[in-house]
This record gives sequence, C-alpha cells and structure tokens, in this order.
Amino acid sequence: MPKGLIIIPTYNESANIEKIINVILAVSPLLDVFVIDDNSPDKTADIIRRMKAKNSRLHLQTRPRKMGLGTAYVLGFDYALKNDYDFAFEMDADFSHDPIELPNFISLLKEYDLVIGSRYIKGVSVVNWPMKRLILSYLACVFARVVTGVPVKDLTSGFKCYSRSALARVDWQKFNVGGYGFQIQSVYSVYRTGMKIKEIPIIFVERRSGESKMSRRIIWEAFWLVWKLRLLSIFNRERYTRK
Repeated sequence: MPKGLIIIPTYNESANIEKIINVILAVSPLLDVFVIDDNSPDKTADIIRRMKAKNSRLHLQTRPRKMGLGTAYVLGFDYALKNDYDFAFEMDADFSHDPIELPNFISLLKEYDLVIGSRYIKGVSVVNWPMKRLILSYLACVFARVVTGVPVKDLTSGFKCYSRSALARVDWQKFNVGGYGFQIQSVYSVYRTGMKIKEIPIIFVERRSGESKMSRRIIWEAFWLVWKLRLLSIFNRERYTRK
C-alpha cells in the first residue's frame, strides 16, 4: 500500500500538537507525521518526543531558531523522498485544516500530482476570520492567479498533497521564500512542469489556540514574488524545476 507523510511545521503549538497528531494517525494507517519544530519556547518538541517514544509513525526534526515555513517544508519534502514516501502533505498544526479531509486528497492521487484544499473554489469557505483578513486573502489569490497565469483559485492554500513525482520534479532547494510566497511558488512550479493539479473544496477554520504567524513582511514578499514569477515565465527562464 502507498504510504504518506504529513509535514507539520511548528512554533509554539503545544496547545494543539498532541490533539492534531492523534486525529491524523487515527484517520489512516497509511499516514506518518513529521513535525519540524523551530525551538518553540512553549516546549512543543518535548510533547512530540514523549509521543514519539510510543509511536513509530511519528517523526521529529528540531531546529535552533525560527527559520520559516518555506525551509521547513523543503526539509520535509527532502525527508519524504529519502524515506520512500509515495506522497506528502502540507498541513497546519492548529486544526485550521480538518484531518478528516485527508482521505479525499489521497483518493485523487491516482489521477493528479498536486491536490489543493481550496477555500475559494465554491464561493468563500472560511470561518472566524475578520472581514479585513478575508478580503486581503481573497484578493491576494485573485492577484496571484491573474499575474502568474496559474489557473488555481486558492494559490495561497497551506493544505496540499503532493505526489512523489511532484516532490521529485521540483527543485525545492532553490526556493527562498516563506508563508504565502512559498505556497504560490510551489503551485507555480508544479504547474509549469505540466503536471496535473486539482482543487477540492475545504472549510478553513481559524485556529483554536495560539497565535497566527502572519506578518506584513510575508505579505510583501509574496507580492514581489508574483511579479518575479511572471517575468521568469515571459522570458522562459524557469529556475525551480529539476532537469
């Protein structure tokens, strides 16, 4: 049977991490969890170590400081490839992404190489966001779609499943952005290889506990990245896929 890896970057997620891991592992025996913790002051990693001692499906990588979402996923993708996983998920630790949806993603991997959990494919499916943030997120996705030409409605979604082929085809080591920028760049790179992408509707629920990691720097980084990707496509200078 194919096996998959759920990659969860963490920073101060002690209120959520044990619960989310238990739910994920109960959803499917095909799934392992790989947590990448950036030296959380709230001792998130200690919770993982305790759980890991009792469950071989749980894996942990600690880093000395906050190093960003993008580098965490690059580390996770490399781990998935080196350890012979057939697919890998991006997923938040805070229950914004419902683990019950995981089998829906997996079922589509026979036909698609990247499955995206979309907040905007059927109207707007976001719960507990203030209107300002909702408008910003929605318009950012429209802007990124128009400028890059990638026909995906939720380019900044952080709930994704990649086939092994997609993980192997993209040169993740050349990525140097985090947050929204990483999400846009990852979909763009898979799309430019000609691989098949599918969006499926999800309901995104604002975190139950902890604080959001969003910042103005991340937003502006994504804004300039979109124009950079557009210019690369115009001049046919692809830099993010392996030859």
